[in-house]
Amino acid sequence: MVEDTICAIATSVGNSGISIIRVSGANSFKIVNKITKIDVEKMLPNTIKYTKLIYKDELIDEVLISKFVAPKSFTAEDIIEINTHGGIASTNKVLEILLELGVRLATPGEFTKRAFLNGRINLIEAEASNDLIVANTDYQRVLAVNKLNGSLTKQIEDIREKLVSIIANIEVNIDYPEYEDIEVLTNEKIVDPLTNIKKDLELLLKNSYNGKIINNGINVALIGKPNVGKSSILNRLLGEEKAIVTNIAGTTRDIVEGSIELNKIKYNFIDTAGIRETKDYVEQIGVEKSKQKIEEADLIILILNNNESLTNEEQDLLNNLQDKKAIIFINKNDLDTNIALPDTNIPVIKGNTIDIDGLQELKDKIIEMYNLGDIKLQDLNYITNTRQINLVKEANRSIENALNMIKENTPIDLITIDINDAWNYLGEIIGKTYKEDLLDELFSRFCLGK
Repeated sequence: MVEDTICAIATSVGNSGISIIRVSGANSFKIVNKITKIDVEKMLPNTIKYTKLIYKDELIDEVLISKFVAPKSFTAEDIIEINTHGGIASTNKVLEILLELGVRLATPGEFTKRAFLNGRINLIEAEASNDLIVANTDYQRVLAVNKLNGSLTKQIEDIREKLVSIIANIEVNIDYPEYEDIEVLTNEKIVDPLTNIKKDLELLLKNSYNGKIINNGINVALIGKPNVGKSSILNRLLGEEKAIVTNIAGTTRDIVEGSIELNKIKYNFIDTAGIRETKDYVEQIGVEKSKQKIEEADLIILILNNNESLTNEEQDLLNNLQDKKAIIFINKNDLDTNIALPDTNIPVIKGNTIDIDGLQELKDKIIEMYNLGDIKLQDLNYITNTRQINLVKEANRSIENALNMIKENTPIDLITIDINDAWNYLGEIIGKTYKEDLLDELFSRFCLGK
């Protein structure tokens, strides 16, 4: 266990009914006892009591004290949670007093980091606890809860067990070749087990696509020439005046973003600057940003004007979208039709921002393109973040290397190196092995008090 005692505000700072200050460490009970009217050290574990906080003969607040005794607490250390009135002044005063009494202010995510270092949770569960805090959709919530319950951990551990079984059998063959009752493991005999493990890893990677969509949402870029209605469409989709709308071409010069939830999936809409040749330096920067967003987007919506002919720039945009996930939205279909669209495999939707349901067909098409309706909530056990995905990829590459070496009749003891690497990479996902700088970077993303 870490020796020093830490504290932080565990709730959002602001005016509210209550605010919670969390204290964790070996001296938690002793320090908090100095400012309460009750004997905290004699409180029963997992109980809550009313008391007054008094410091230097001054009444600070009337509070509720919750007590959790190691190792049966979130951090596996002694924890006290002080429930104060939710005013900013009251909360900060209690925190200030604790710091004066020798408690150290926790760094972001330090409570969760201690829970991991003390063996209370693994890295997947640690990351999931933060995912649950920032979840905005029901899919995100269920995905985080399933990770907290150990569903994904079990998948990773099952694969590691298969790997360690192969490794152990190979090492027994190498170390005790004279034992006749031990099955001799040849290269050919480990092909099938390794192939099955590779399939397990590839399934994890395949499902990670859905996981990233659920966790991060889908980035949708609205592109087109100036004044085709990109900003109006963004505002109608979001249900708020996010972007400035005028009749002046080139009004949007920078990226404007907003998010909505459709069919339990978060969509991040990006209104880009109109793409055209321009001598305006500021507008040129906006156009370059727009082109960058096109490359980064998961889905591109090309907006065309129903009552205008295609320009050369729009034809170029159409040509560049043929190998991308895209929708063509012909705006202003309430006006006379002057556009002649060439044959294309890209879905074409017509609508406008005047009618109440003018954009409904566009929303329906977006939902259809990313239909996750066949996913059952209880089955959401996907790896979701870049760290986890990259480690599975490394493990998969190691198994692939091992299989290639088998084809080349490489000695089995050399093949074991790659199998060991795969086992270690998967161990990093759940924190069986880790680097200290990785932990510092990972937990720095957490909120203070978690």
